Amino acid sequence: MTADAATALGPGWATLPGTRAKERPDELFAIFPDERVTFGQLDARITLMARRLLAAGVQQGDRVGIMLPGGSVDFVALLFAAARIGAIAVSVNARYKAAELRYVAAHAGLRVLLADPRYDEIVAAADVRCPVHPPSGDPAFDDRLAPEDDVARAEATVRSEDPALMLYTSGTTARPKGVLLSHHGLLHQARGFATRLQLTSEDRFWTPLPLFHIGGITVLMASLYASGRMVHVGFFDATLALDQLEQERCTVAFPAFETIWMQVLYHPRFEQADLSALRHVTALGTPERLREMQERLPQAVQVSSTGSTESGGFLCLGAVDDTLESRLTTAGRPLPGMEVRVVDPDTGRDVPPGVDGELLFRGPTRLLRYHDDPEATAAAIDADGYFHSGDIVRATERGEISYIGRYKDMLKVGGENVAAAEIEDHLATHPAVEVVQVVSAPDPRYTEVAAAFVKLRPGASASEQELIAHCQGQIASFKVPRYVRFVTEWPLAGEKIRKSVLRERIAAELKPEEDK
Repeated sequence: MTADAATALGPGWATLPGTRAKERPDELFAIFPDERVTFGQLDARITLMARRLLAAGVQQGDRVGIMLPGGSVDFVALLFAAARIGAIAVSVNARYKAAELRYVAAHAGLRVLLADPRYDEIVAAADVRCPVHPPSGDPAFDDRLAPEDDVARAEATVRSEDPALMLYTSGTTARPKGVLLSHHGLLHQARGFATRLQLTSEDRFWTPLPLFHIGGITVLMASLYASGRMVHVGFFDATLALDQLEQERCTVAFPAFETIWMQVLYHPRFEQADLSALRHVTALGTPERLREMQERLPQAVQVSSTGSTESGGFLCLGAVDDTLESRLTTAGRPLPGMEVRVVDPDTGRDVPPGVDGELLFRGPTRLLRYHDDPEATAAAIDADGYFHSGDIVRATERGEISYIGRYKDMLKVGGENVAAAEIEDHLATHPAVEVVQVVSAPDPRYTEVAAAFVKLRPGASASEQELIAHCQGQIASFKVPRYVRFVTEWPLAGEKIRKSVLRERIAAELKPEEDK
């Protein structure tokens, strides 16, 4: 699709389903394990949900919480329905526990929360201060419909620069931040992603990534942009994933994380599965692991990528015609329209290719701002509009970007961003804990997991399992420390605890005997 054709779609992503429904109403678009919809059926569901939201009192700029399992037609419909009437869809991580949901609902100022009944206990414990409805099956929500003309009138007021989506992501503080993305930015992301992958209307794009993450949403957007078909596994299961890839004759896959893709590639039935239709895979991992994954599926060109919620999804992405070495060792070049700098974090000056520095970026897909947090916004976005990511990267002479790590105090647990401070904040509520420091520990499945170093209060006692149990059921499972180690003294640099020493200590402890 050309840039002129994209402009004809309207101000942003909310117009995509209606455009596709007019062009090809009876063609299948989305496939989930328990439901399939055509472009026409999806657009009708979006209109229905928009009428329900208007009848529930949702107005332009209101935040609409969506807490549903990782993938469903209702999830897709609600994302677009909110945006279509000028509201902001707030996609809530379905792995949240009560305290996390309580914070997000209050901080976002949700006008309404659409939550799957399976989360009723968590929602009740969170004491959410807004109306709560299931996406269907509730007469108070289902049977109240605003006139369809009201939807059209609301849609006519939406501007391309308006926020359409808010996703919460962990930073270095104990509380996650609400990332606001615009209509235009989401449409630009869809165009850039689809173009780089050379998607067409013949493609069947598979992903296991949940729609409460930007990774899953990017597949949805790119599939719609290219008039292709999205195939979503719902709650990830390796057997179901392999069956889907084979039976739906998927041509493109974005499994993203090796923790997911390796389960498919080494499934007991993998050698017998016919994946000959698969031509393109986007995955993340070390060069060694990427090489292994490419060798397991040699007919599909594999590329890597880098991005974030703040970049609206993909920032850099490899291309089909890149060399194998580039595809194994870099995340490719920035998507069209995005500007990237690699700078010395102390001086702010650009560093030459081959030298590590902080990744800065700006462009249409960059977040608008952090919701209700002007200080964090000002700290992250400079006067020239560049977002300071805190990522350590290295650029090649060709402009490809290799991700090295993080400057900030963050963990990446199986693809989930986790702030060490958030875990520390919760562990500090245990009466025996005096001081706690959380660092990453290496893990063969999740790449890294949380390890907590704890100094107990004088006279107090606690076990490793007791402190782990203190976290279980109270914070998301991926945030729960895998290890707890007790200290009586901290490694210090002046008055600051040297987390690098703690990180090295747990890594050395966990190192296999044969490697010591």
